Amino acid sequence: MSAAKPLLLIVDDDSLITESLSFAFAQAFDVVTSHSRPHALSLLRQLRQAPQLALVDLGLPPFPHRPDEGFALIGDLLALAPDMKIIVLTGQNDDDNARHARTLGAIDFVGKPCDPGKLSALLRQALRFTEPQPAPPAAGLIGESLPMQRLRLQLGQYANLAFPVLIEGESGSGKDIVASHYLHRLTARCDKPFLALNCAAISPSLLEPTLFGHARGAFTGATGAKSGYFEDADGGTLFLDEIGELPLELQPKLLRVLENGEYQRVGETQTRISTARIIAATNRDLRKEIRAGRFRADLYHRLSVFSVAVPSLREMGDDRLLLLDHFARIYAAKAQLPPFTLSPAARTRWLEYAFPGNVRELRNIVIRLAASHPGQEVSPARLLAEFDAAEAETTGETRGLAADDLEQVRLAARRHLEKTELLNLDATLELWERGYMEAAVELSGGNMSRAARRLGINRTTLYNRMEGWNRR
Repeated sequence: MSAAKPLLLIVDDDSLITESLSFAFAQAFDVVTSHSRPHALSLLRQLRQAPQLALVDLGLPPFPHRPDEGFALIGDLLALAPDMKIIVLTGQNDDDNARHARTLGAIDFVGKPCDPGKLSALLRQALRFTEPQPAPPAAGLIGESLPMQRLRLQLGQYANLAFPVLIEGESGSGKDIVASHYLHRLTARCDKPFLALNCAAISPSLLEPTLFGHARGAFTGATGAKSGYFEDADGGTLFLDEIGELPLELQPKLLRVLENGEYQRVGETQTRISTARIIAATNRDLRKEIRAGRFRADLYHRLSVFSVAVPSLREMGDDRLLLLDHFARIYAAKAQLPPFTLSPAARTRWLEYAFPGNVRELRNIVIRLAASHPGQEVSPARLLAEFDAAEAETTGETRGLAADDLEQVRLAARRHLEKTELLNLDATLELWERGYMEAAVELSGGNMSRAARRLGINRTTLYNRMEGWNRR
């Protein structure tokens, strides 16, 4: 592949689409193609560098025309390459799912059949924003909300200590920036290595040699000895993202390094010592993982000697406007375009939106606005087109039964119990849940996004529940 061309990944189970797009883009891009999520991830792990761009169809096997696999692949790709620009390929009448894909990290979506010329222009436009994510200002984190003040105080206390730090927070909230910038670059270790490994983005069988290194002949394909992340990060910082995905059988070996710095390369008996500081991050509740038997309690306590919580944008109030202005200036300058502004009414809607994709979603919205509306004032209508419609409709609302509805349910439950000697509550609740979900789908004409909005739940939850029933 030519080093001069940007690398483009196309994932679609329709070979006609992948072949035609590959042909159309061959002169401008180095193109690699895939037909499924597992194949795409396997392919990326074999490449020397991650693609800068990706075109992803939402309806991938094993469930054609349902977006679950496409949604999952977006998260997987961004775990492997956080700066990848993903454009979603979507069928007709699927705009709601495509907007939800943008919430997960995709920068835009294009309907099928695709116009290669329009798609090529969109890809070239995305390349203007493929430089590494701008670091936050050295003076500190952006934001004056109480959660940000608390985070700033904690980072100031923990930054220069040698003990592990556990960073907790939702996907897209910026845990990697907290680790690389505030717990490494602004510390005394800044001149030492900083290495990051996403535990969810590498095959479990390769995690151990990747972390600890391996001897020659330790396994098939090990043609020479190789150092691992602990060795390469010695004296510096090793950031283990998605630590909740670490296989249970590997957790005792990580615990040993945390306790005394000792580890062994795979296939060796020689004990080595690492002085790398460990920073771990997770979007899971590790306490729940411990109760479920998927994470060791002793490892959790070692990792969380100090812990910090990166707040979601929902908790940050007016900080969302500060982030808007910060990224708008950066990306307008990067693209050499006049910056856009939001009308007063649009700024109000900006504050009302929950940003379920957190800072990553906010940043991608700013990128699209910077490219589409340079030098213009953006109206509320234009802004709402960028939001996940289902999330925008439910933001700030609490939906539940009114008092008289609850009374009706209580009376119905009483009548049912009077006729039933021994009730299976779980089965009864599941039956009611399934009934409501199927009714919502019928009333929505089969549109799953509208059905999810009727029920006040995420569309992915609706897909997963209904798919689970179909398998039984």
